[in-house]
Amino acid sequence: MAAYDLEEQEQIAELKAWWKVYGNRLVNAATVIALVVIAWQGWNWYQRNQSGQASMIYGVLQKAVQEKDTQRIKAASGELIEKYGRTSYASLGALSSAKAMVDAGDNQTAKAQLLWAVDHAKDELRDLARLRAALLLLDEKAYDQAMKQLEGASSPAFEIRFQDTRGDILSAQGKKSEAVVAYQGALANLAELEKSGKTAGAGQDWQSQSNAVFRDLITQKIDALGGAK
Repeated sequence: MAAYDLEEQEQIAELKAWWKVYGNRLVNAATVIALVVIAWQGWNWYQRNQSGQASMIYGVLQKAVQEKDTQRIKAASGELIEKYGRTSYASLGALSSAKAMVDAGDNQTAKAQLLWAVDHAKDELRDLARLRAALLLLDEKAYDQAMKQLEGASSPAFEIRFQDTRGDILSAQGKKSEAVVAYQGALANLAELEKSGKTAGAGQDWQSQSNAVFRDLITQKIDALGGAK
């Protein structure tokens, strides 16, 4: 029994010595882990809360768009950008607001909304903003700025439209041969897209008709410039 007590005391002494060396580290590590977990849960809650509130404001914006209430459109879009700029609703709101402002004849506000989306939106939404901004700048004859919006890579879904719009800008500048090259690139990409079968699916017939109309339109633009020379 005495031997057992001695052995037990030695184990306790070893445990105390180990705790003296590593105890603080273990407590600190556990504290850090707990704080990380709490922070992660808090961030997720914050994101969900932000998204939920942004969704409600986006609903207000959509109703204002339907009613063509430009003041409410501006107010709702401004709130989305100012308070919820990191959510996708802010980018969607900027695009919706820009279209409504163009319809209302307020191109300056539309341009500001689109340029904000270009700087803050992601992926396809950003490419859509780039394309619409380029078209708006083309209408303003701001050709260099319009072309700048189309620089760099874009998602495959937009590349054909980007090339077509590049052709429109070059054509407006009187650069006919360069415009033809851009249009031909759009046609080549369209043919490659159809060949790859990416247009197949439930909406294949509709997509094929849309592609045919788009192809005819680009071909007419090339013919109007004198064709490939």
